[in-house]
Amino acid sequence: MQFKKADIDPTNAHGIVMNLALSEAAAAFQEEEVPVGAVLISESGSVLASTHNQTISLSDPTAHAEILALRHAAKLIQNYRLLNTTLYVTVEPCMMCMGAIIHARVGRLIYGAGDSRWGAAGSLYDLSADKRLNHRLEVISGVCETECREILQRFFRDRRSHPIG
Repeated sequence: MQFKKADIDPTNAHGIVMNLALSEAAAAFQEEEVPVGAVLISESGSVLASTHNQTISLSDPTAHAEILALRHAAKLIQNYRLLNTTLYVTVEPCMMCMGAIIHARVGRLIYGAGDSRWGAAGSLYDLSADKRLNHRLEVISGVCETECREILQRFFRDRRSHPIG
């Protein structure tokens, strides 16, 4: 199945990186994983990690795209603190992922589609601004929102019309 690339203004860096995350989400879709993609970039703009959900293939409930991106980047730079990095995710992170993002000291989170059922960056909960925590981060939502929402909706629509097992 082909997914159209997001219509991106070449001067819009957020859109360009989110398009990479959408490519990861498409890979997850092809693997019959929930189609969420994540890209973590350094302060200089280098890609540190580009991942997608793999909870089913790895038999690991923590193998969300965000967690995998944090793990890969931390190993790459040999430090669990990912200071001044920016994480792009196609869908608003859940509480588990937001906890890891905060522990890793990610500087900025940019996501596409909000998640009113599980979102922990403003939709259901807002851990990003919780004054009780020792780290807060900038959050930008709605980047390529239509494309991010569309791939999720298509995945779940297909699952309902062709259930597994």
